Amino acid sequence: MNILLVEDNPGDVLLLRAALADIDSTDPSPVHVGCVAEALARLDTERFDVVLLDLSLPDAQGLDAVMRVRDHPGDVPIVVLSGLSDEATALSAVQAGAQDYLLKGTTGGPLVRALHYAIERHRMMAALRSLSLVDDLTGLYNRRGFVTLAERQRAFARRLSASFVLVFADLDRLKYINDTFGHLEGDRALIDAGRLLRRMARQSDIVARIGGDEFAVAVASDTDGDSQAIADRLRARFDQHNGTSDRPYPLFLSIGIVIAEPFDTSSVEELLARADAKMYVQKRSHRAGPQGTQSVRHART
Repeated sequence: MNILLVEDNPGDVLLLRAALADIDSTDPSPVHVGCVAEALARLDTERFDVVLLDLSLPDAQGLDAVMRVRDHPGDVPIVVLSGLSDEATALSAVQAGAQDYLLKGTTGGPLVRALHYAIERHRMMAALRSLSLVDDLTGLYNRRGFVTLAERQRAFARRLSASFVLVFADLDRLKYINDTFGHLEGDRALIDAGRLLRRMARQSDIVARIGGDEFAVAVASDTDGDSQAIADRLRARFDQHNGTSDRPYPLFLSIGIVIAEPFDTSSVEELLARADAKMYVQKRSHRAGPQGTQSVRHART
């Protein structure tokens, strides 16, 4: 990796150089500059794989630093360096175009994985500019986009010996919403469901609407997948929505989750089929009971 480090604190520069050298001493040391103006000048004349960017610099603060580097025509992925006191700003920076953020002091495998993921995500996003992989209604990926990008993420996770989690979600009672309130309202329900899934997901996750009322989320993880934690995050999002929405109906999901270890050779389509089967078992178990008792029904792996 050719890394451009934009950091004005000498101590943090030394720590990052040491952390990267400990992982792979054959990689070149990061090119270091102390302000955004110097970074833009280097980007004009040199090629970098990723920019590590501090949010507190002499000539730029917070989102201004991100946007100035983001808008450079070199189109290089950005990973923000964040202190504990500005984590909220770092999250805003990701929304503004950074690929990820790292807390200062991150070392070892997590540091290198974050940089690799940022580069890979940036490449995938560039590929989307020339392909039609997006669902027109929700703005999420469509099935083709999901399979295309998830296969790449799956292969990348396998190379890093990381687990890969696939979530298959079905929006319950869409027919009832369409029949009772009209198809326009049904579309609004799908848009809301997609938005809630996107908010639950991390920046590195791939979220898609793959069919009429069906959604999928692909998660690459460097730890063992925790299906219950994913289900809990989804439930919290949908419960919050149902508690505050002025729509005349609540939103409910049934989900199935599959966790593929690095040695699993299943394709993304095969994992989707397995997750779909788990979701359907859970959905069928609720059909005989009262509707609306739980916003997210979780079929465990």
